[in-house]
Amino acid sequence: MSAAGLLNDIVRSLQVSVALAGQLIGAGAVVMAIGSPLLAALLSGADRRRLLVLALLWVAAGHALAALMPGFATLLAVRCLTLLGAAGFTPQAASAIAALAPAAGRGQAITFIFLGWSLASVLGMPASAWIGETLGWRWAFAAVALLALAAAAGVHRALPAGIVPAPLSLADWRRIATQPVLVAIVLVTALSSAGQFTLFSYFAPYYAQVLGASPNQIGLLFLWFGAVGLVGNLVLTRVIDRVGSARAVAATLAAIALSLAVWPLATGFASALFVTAPWALGCFASNSAQQARLALAAPALATALIALNSSAMYAGQFAGAGSGGALIATRGWDGLHLAGLAWVLAAIALSLWAARRMRGVGAG
Repeated sequence: MSAAGLLNDIVRSLQVSVALAGQLIGAGAVVMAIGSPLLAALLSGADRRRLLVLALLWVAAGHALAALMPGFATLLAVRCLTLLGAAGFTPQAASAIAALAPAAGRGQAITFIFLGWSLASVLGMPASAWIGETLGWRWAFAAVALLALAAAAGVHRALPAGIVPAPLSLADWRRIATQPVLVAIVLVTALSSAGQFTLFSYFAPYYAQVLGASPNQIGLLFLWFGAVGLVGNLVLTRVIDRVGSARAVAATLAAIALSLAVWPLATGFASALFVTAPWALGCFASNSAQQARLALAAPALATALIALNSSAMYAGQFAGAGSGGALIATRGWDGLHLAGLAWVLAAIALSLWAARRMRGVGAG
């Protein structure tokens, strides 16, 4: 989550364009999209505590090395390798909690785990943006490395050993591929992620160049987005088992679409706070709801489905960051929100179709 807040300083210090710097998000997302299901398949029979700790140590080492890179090309390569650790972490964390939680509270447990995304936003993005603007992006990556080390120690201490869900087989992957509803739900994540990252990837330069925000204001805008996102995820955690995951997804995606539709109203710092609030409420909550939706739809396939959902999220980030960068390079900032809105509306339509199909087969 830190790269989005560091683009301004990376552009300045490495003398690259905004569109090129945005590929730190886009190229990294490709690694995550490919790596998440592959690592889930290769490592599905491993002890989860050992696996999660090693993934965090990999992230720590990668960010420490990234902070030392002399140019953009080497930084991009190191970042892509670093994100293999994150690609392995997300689905395995979800499968670990799914194995530990009772069936009746599994949806709440999974969404609680993904509060981490909200915390990364409420703490990581504004902190990295502030560090990047005041000390430089290298110090921000170094800070991430230290935090990952602390997280590795915490996971090792808190998570019991011996959590080893059944290994995934080729038959499990075929079962997913032959169920259109499950595939559609995964594609909802790809579409919504593409819509958000068309604009989200470039928040920092947009705030600086279009809204004229100062470094402190940019940090506050990221902090606001993360804080409201945390509230959205906390509310979701409390209500998802009562309202149902499909309805939760529909509500959160609608909130995102609302912000994108009224985006031109954000003409300054204060108005940006109001315009981004619905988006923030739905941003991280929508992905948490999607993870729970998939795990509850086919519990035996939860690890594979969550890995595919993570892959879809990062594939969407790549598509969004890439299309957003292309639009900025050719047309500037005009119309960026409309491109994002089109992706999100497609996600809503597909999500509603999947919900109807699930009810039709009695699985909703």
